Amino acid sequence: MTRIEQIHAREVFDSRGRPTVEVEIRCAGGRTARAIVPSGASTGEHESVELRDEGEARLDGSGVTRAVSHVRGEIAQALQGADAADQQQIDRVLCELDGTPNKSRLGANAILGVSLAAACAAAEAKNIRLIDHLRDLWRQVPSSTATAAADSAAGQSPTVSHVTPHESFSPLGTGFSLPLPMVNMISGGLHAGGNLDFQDFLILPVGASSYRQALDWIITVYRRLGTLLEQTRRGGRLVGDEGGYGPILESNGAAVEFVVAAIEAAGLAPGDDVAIGLDVASSHFYRDGKYVLSAGAGTELTSEELVGLLESWVDRWPVISIEDGLAENDWDGWKLLTERLSDRVQLIGDDLFVTSRHRLQRGIDSGTANSVLIKLNQIGSLWETLETLRLALDNGYWPVVSARSGETEDSFIADLVVATGAGQIKVGSITRSERLAKYNQLLRLDEQLGDDAAWYGGSLFGRIRRSASTWKEAGE
Repeated sequence: MTRIEQIHAREVFDSRGRPTVEVEIRCAGGRTARAIVPSGASTGEHESVELRDEGEARLDGSGVTRAVSHVRGEIAQALQGADAADQQQIDRVLCELDGTPNKSRLGANAILGVSLAAACAAAEAKNIRLIDHLRDLWRQVPSSTATAAADSAAGQSPTVSHVTPHESFSPLGTGFSLPLPMVNMISGGLHAGGNLDFQDFLILPVGASSYRQALDWIITVYRRLGTLLEQTRRGGRLVGDEGGYGPILESNGAAVEFVVAAIEAAGLAPGDDVAIGLDVASSHFYRDGKYVLSAGAGTELTSEELVGLLESWVDRWPVISIEDGLAENDWDGWKLLTERLSDRVQLIGDDLFVTSRHRLQRGIDSGTANSVLIKLNQIGSLWETLETLRLALDNGYWPVVSARSGETEDSFIADLVVATGAGQIKVGSITRSERLAKYNQLLRLDEQLGDDAAWYGGSLFGRIRRSASTWKEAGE
C-alpha cells in the first residue's frame, strides 16, 4: 500500500520569487502528495548545500533545474518500489546515493523534497492525517544514547558525558502539543536591507492560556507596533522577507524599545504576558575576529564585549530568548555567553548547530547554548531532523522548529512541531500568506485535536521566566 509508484519534480517559486523544488510522490493505491522545499537568505556555512544552476544566464543562475533533474532521474530510479512509510530507509538511501557529507552532489533541496513528499505520500496511502503519520515516525526515532552507540559501532566518534544546560521540561516530546510561537515584529540584517545589525526582534506570548489567545495577542501587538512606527514616521508599513516591519531606526536598541511600547499599547504586560526574543545572526557582522555594528556607527566589539552588550539588554528589557548571539565558529564566545546567561535566557544555536546532531552533540559535550533551531533544509532530510530533535530533548535543550526566509505555502512544519511535541515554532510574522499557511494549519490542528493536544505556553521555560517587575527592577 505504501510502495512508491511514481516520483516527479518541478521548479516552483518561493516567497522571495526565487526558484525552489517541489516533489510529488504517489504510492500504490494512494493519491499524489507533494512537498515544497524552503530556502534561507541568512545561511550558515555548515548547512547542507542547495543545488542551483550557477553559471547559467536564466534567472541569474538561481534556477533549480539540475536538482529537479536529479529527482526525476537518479533518485526516482533508486526509490521505485521503496516503502514510503520507512522514512529512515528512504533517507538513508537518499544520503548514500548522494555520497557527500553536505548533500552537494544531488542537492539538499532535491533530497529534502523527496524526503518530505515521501512522508506525505505515506500518510495519503495509509489514509491518515499527516500529523498522525509524523507521530508514528517520531515514536520510531531511537534515543540519543542508542544513536550514539550505533555511531560508535560504525566507527564514528562516540559521545561523551552530557551536560544538561537547564532543567528539562519533561513533557516536551511525549505527545501532541501546540507550540508557543516566536514571532518577528521588526526585521533587520539580511532580511530587511541591513539598516539594523540584528536580524529579528521577536515576541513570545508567554502568558497566553492557549494557542488561539497567543495568536490573538501577537496580531494585536503587531498592529499596535505598525501604528507607533507610522506615528513616528519610521516607515511602519515597510516589511522584510519574513513579514516583520522594516523601519528606519537609529540603533538596534531602538527596535526593542518600540516592541516593548507596542506590547504595552496592546494592553499587555511586557515580561508577564509577552516576552522579547532576539535573532542576532551575528555571523553576518563578524569580521576578522570582531563584531562590527553598523547601526552603532561602526563599533567593533570583541566576543566578551558583545556578550556584555547582550547581558545589559537582558537586564534592561524582558528578553527571554537570544538566537545566534555569537558567530557560528566562535565557540569560545558561545561558551562565555552560556556561562553568563543560560540561567536567565534561552540561547538558541542556529548557524552554530545547523540542525546537525553531530554539531549539537559538540554543544552538549561542551555545555554550549541551551537550545537549537530545527530547520529541515539545513540538514536536508526528515529522519536526520527528527534525530537532532530527539538529541535536543534527551539532553535538556529546547528545540525551536523554524521556517526559512524564503518560504512557501507548504505547511509541513506545523504538523511536525505538533506531532513531535517540540514546544516552540518560529515562522516569521503574521502577514504574508506563506507565513499564515503555518499559523492557520496550527489553528486547524488545535481544533481537530482538542484535549488530545497540550498547551504549555511560557511554562516550558520553567525557572528562567521572569516577571515584568523582575526585569524592570534589574534595569533600574
